[in-house]
Amino acid sequence: MSYTESIGSRTYRFADLKTLLAKSSPQRSGDQLAGIAAASEEERVAAKMALAQVPLRTFLNDPLIPYESDEVTRLIIDDHSPQAFAEISHLTVGDFRNWLLSTATDTDALTRITQGLTAEMVAAVSKLMRNQDLIAASRKRPVITRFRNTVGLPGRMSVRLQPNHPTDDVKGIAASMLDGLMYGCGDALIGINPASDNLAAITKLLLMIDDFRQRYQVPTQSCVLTHVTSTIAAIEKGAPVDLVFQSIAGTEKANASFGISLALLQEAYDAGLSLKRGTVGSNLMYFETGQGSALSADAHFGVDQQTCEARAYAVARKFKPFLVNTVVGFIGPEYLYDGKQITRAGLEDHFCGKLLGVPMGCDICYTNHAEADQDDMDNLLTLLGVAGINFIMGVPGADDVMLNYQSTSFHDALYVRDVLGLRRAPEFEEWLESMQIIDERGALIGASARQPLLEGARDWMGIA
Repeated sequence: MSYTESIGSRTYRFADLKTLLAKSSPQRSGDQLAGIAAASEEERVAAKMALAQVPLRTFLNDPLIPYESDEVTRLIIDDHSPQAFAEISHLTVGDFRNWLLSTATDTDALTRITQGLTAEMVAAVSKLMRNQDLIAASRKRPVITRFRNTVGLPGRMSVRLQPNHPTDDVKGIAASMLDGLMYGCGDALIGINPASDNLAAITKLLLMIDDFRQRYQVPTQSCVLTHVTSTIAAIEKGAPVDLVFQSIAGTEKANASFGISLALLQEAYDAGLSLKRGTVGSNLMYFETGQGSALSADAHFGVDQQTCEARAYAVARKFKPFLVNTVVGFIGPEYLYDGKQITRAGLEDHFCGKLLGVPMGCDICYTNHAEADQDDMDNLLTLLGVAGINFIMGVPGADDVMLNYQSTSFHDALYVRDVLGLRRAPEFEEWLESMQIIDERGALIGASARQPLLEGARDWMGIA
């Protein structure tokens, strides 16, 4: 089915729904690279006007990637709930935007329709929304998950403590981990990107974190972000695996480029569940995504990068994850050129994930060859804090020395918590108080009060 829209004397024609969605997207370098972006702002406006008139039902009847050839499409269609969709089934995309922003639409209403929404529906409506609309709507949709603590409660924001090291040096990682904990970070998880995929090295890191966690009774969870097959192998060897990690994308072909399938993710999920390591819940998958991944794998099938990204959240939702992280600026300026595009993408990703019932976090980041700087990250950090982000990254000095990119620091987390009044996960906050790291208001206590913990931890690490 084709779509048309006139502006003045000019009529724009869009060959199909896939083309209409791509032309409706805000300007982004990845869609330009793919040759599917609007040629002008006027064409973009015409596409948005036409998209606003498309009934939501159309997305169920006109898949962007054929059902027969893509398992992600089959997942989206097969898992759709007509009962949950009934409440909004009469709406167009434009009507749906108005419904989302209505003061009468609250958290209960958004929760009721979650299983009735497809990735393409939420991607489509996001294209009609200003940044403030994305913030206002996603703030109304908290997604709460539990493993060894509780993440996503309203008024709270967690931090992934990311103590990476370029050679996987255990003492170096432990020192960064301790540094982050002293700043009150680590309630989302302690997550290491290993420099190698060696099973022995991965197991050594898992054992180190788990030993520290048990010694000091830290109510958090750990993860070494290796390929899911390596995590399965570690589980089979008896390693103390908490969260099971994998990068995912929004098409079957893109996932195949990562060496995964839905069946393999199910195997990993079942393996993680079999360990029964969660104490307050059983959400245990940790997924990372990023706009442009399908395009970089030549696996986007002409679908714009933001819609492909939303489809990745449909994959994530299937496995009841504890955390989902859009690593928004990491993939580079070929896909998100500058701070403006990175900011918009971060807000879109958070909005789409939350509407689909996914516990969204964001690695607020950029690479050094992008037209972005730390001021851009400060802006996005603040906006996502207002929007109700589940978690952000805590990287020593905001500079990841292993992955070579710029993210957010332990100090950045202190800033956003202070200015927005955001607390940590309740179980973790209680532990921080008991260790005299924070006071009852959540503020850091002076270094002298933490000295016994620091000295004990240094002895444990074997460093002076």
